Amino acid sequence: MRQNFRQQWLANPKNDVLAGLVVALALIPEAIAFSIIAGVDPKVGLYASFCIAVTIAFTGGRPAMISAATGSTALVMVLLVKDHGLQYLLAATLLTGLIQIVAGLLKLGALMRFVSRSVVTGFVNALAILIFMAQLPELIGAPAAAYVIVAAGLAIIYILPRFTTVVPSPLVCIVVMTAITIGFGIHVHTVGDMGALPDSLPQFLLPEVPFNLDTLRIIFPYSLTVAAVGLLETLMTATIVDEMTETGSNKHRETVGQGCANIVSGLLGGMAGCAMIGQSVINVKSGGRTRLSTLIAGVFLLLMVVFAGPWVARIPMPALVAVMIMVSISTFKWDSFASLRTHPPSSSIVMVATVAVVVATHNLAEGVLVGVLLSALFFARKVGRLLRIGTLDSEDGKHRTYRITGQVFFASAEAFADGFDFAHPAEQVRIDLTHAHFWDLSAVGALDKVVLRLRRRGVDVEVIGLNEASATLIDRLGVHDKPGADTAAVGGH
Repeated sequence: MRQNFRQQWLANPKNDVLAGLVVALALIPEAIAFSIIAGVDPKVGLYASFCIAVTIAFTGGRPAMISAATGSTALVMVLLVKDHGLQYLLAATLLTGLIQIVAGLLKLGALMRFVSRSVVTGFVNALAILIFMAQLPELIGAPAAAYVIVAAGLAIIYILPRFTTVVPSPLVCIVVMTAITIGFGIHVHTVGDMGALPDSLPQFLLPEVPFNLDTLRIIFPYSLTVAAVGLLETLMTATIVDEMTETGSNKHRETVGQGCANIVSGLLGGMAGCAMIGQSVINVKSGGRTRLSTLIAGVFLLLMVVFAGPWVARIPMPALVAVMIMVSISTFKWDSFASLRTHPPSSSIVMVATVAVVVATHNLAEGVLVGVLLSALFFARKVGRLLRIGTLDSEDGKHRTYRITGQVFFASAEAFADGFDFAHPAEQVRIDLTHAHFWDLSAVGALDKVVLRLRRRGVDVEVIGLNEASATLIDRLGVHDKPGADTAAVGGH
């Protein structure tokens, strides 16, 4: 137990503290921006980021991953806030947490197994593009000094590690650029321009809404959507951080942990959130590896905005833009361009479609859903084409055996039925299914169709070799072996 605690909390203290500080600085403008998107006061997003980061450090299943208020969840809440106000948002946040805890207890995180690598690559690339696009408003129409600061910041971020890695280069970028803009009186957009920073600690409160079915009907659709979007982004981010750090994570614990974090956020005046791939990449790239980095990020965030607000407000946004551009470049899978020529066309289509939908809609969930559906269709098509039907006739031509090899389901059921000769059938037909498996109603319907059509032509049909699972399915759903089936119409399959 002690060794596990040390490994998850104290194995990398110096780097975790410094990485947490960098993440905290990067979280401030984003939390404010997400509050503005949701239509609430900036302190709602800042309090949420603090609560979620601190709570998930203890309850989450992925050390070094950063969770806070996010744009993807904020977008879902816009109409709720507009139509019903902040208190209903807080109530929806609590319900979101409960839904996520139930999802974790039901181990729904296992559904990530159905997300193909092509979808993950598309998700990562799309997110990198969105992160870069989110910086453009700070650059379009900005004074020349802003471009100089961004360029100088990127130079620090990429050149400093060649000489020393004692202090994370993104942190040096932020400190140096802030000192220069203050020292030389350079006027550029600052964190303070994003909105007022809170000057007090969050307080425990219950949403001031009636706890009845009417309230539940209002908030449930929003809570369910936020819970689904949040878990999807969280589990995708966890998979990416797993690869970056070459370590594993507990997806079920992470799902429950996200729910706990959102409940704490709702009780302390914050909105719902989830894992953030941009900040998680900053954390890992800055040396963060344990839960301590996540905890420090949340604690530093609150301390800085409450007790050092005047100084934090003077951080130039171009310096943070430089950090986020670094994140965008580091996140994008550049080798995916070369993979377009070497990977199967179906994999490339899935990846490109995922990127296109996410970038077009700014909705990560929709892009991943499209990618998963395309992956499933391509997989079904591929497996369906692997079906093989061989025939063996007796010397006198009176007996014929069909040997079926492969998977029979909705995508291959038609090919299965078309593989039989109904025009010139033998007197006796044996259908050998020893090397086949029946999966669904379409497959059973195809077998019924074949057997009954042959019997109507006076053929003696025998089905052999069914495995236990296929036999159970056919016994329950099939009609060809039921009394009177020879004269019954085949339909509904």
